[in-house]
Amino acid sequence: MTSTRPFKAYRILAGIFVFFFLVLIIHPVLADESASFNKIREKGILRVGISPFTPWVFKGKGGQWVGFEMDVARKLSKDMGVTPKFISYDWEQLIPALQGGQIDIIIAGMAITPQRALKVNFSLPYATSGISLATNIERTKHIKSLEELNSKGIKIGVISATVSEGLAKRIFSRASVMAFKKSDTAEDAIVTGKIHAYMEAKPIPRFIALDHPKKVDVPLSEPLLATKAGFAINKGDPDFLNFLNSWIVAREADTWLPSTHDYWFKSLKWK
Repeated sequence: MTSTRPFKAYRILAGIFVFFFLVLIIHPVLADESASFNKIREKGILRVGISPFTPWVFKGKGGQWVGFEMDVARKLSKDMGVTPKFISYDWEQLIPALQGGQIDIIIAGMAITPQRALKVNFSLPYATSGISLATNIERTKHIKSLEELNSKGIKIGVISATVSEGLAKRIFSRASVMAFKKSDTAEDAIVTGKIHAYMEAKPIPRFIALDHPKKVDVPLSEPLLATKAGFAINKGDPDFLNFLNSWIVAREADTWLPSTHDYWFKSLKWK
């Protein structure tokens, strides 16, 4: 009877060959996916996704982007040794733009939520905020409590695809929640009385009330919900995430982050 050992040996060798062949094919792909942080540094450009919300991001007098997130992005880029390239999107387009490879990072005061974390990787929080409420004085002069706002015929304004929208639908389930794509449109609606109230991250409601004291007020002393913002990047890049977390820890320790946050959110010097 003919021995089958040589045949078995060939099968083993063939299996080993196939294994190493697959490793050679797959390894560059895996390496390429995990090398985006190094590629950003090699190219020298960090593509930053932003969305206009004063005082996070807005156009200054010279037409340049300014605000808290702009200061953060420029400082982060400098410490990375790269130049930031800012690309503006409507809020709901930020995560799709990141997933589609149009940008490298979202720096836009994005609140960390479990739903968003299914799509992106968040850094440690670098800023704390909260959802507050601005009301039109004329349209709410007969309303004495928060519960009375939760009624048919009441219009609550929010920015679409934000934490505010989900919170408004939960708290004011009987009212009509109107979602706006841009903050300036929502602000105009509360000032002109097209809506009864506007839910937005602090300190926007307070700023609107300060700018229009006879038309808008902030009836609540405490936020409806506290939120924490983090940088958002694509999944599968641990080196980038490690750098971002380390940067946040270092810039909180040397007080750069808290002092910059206070300048934009606890004073009106920038105005």
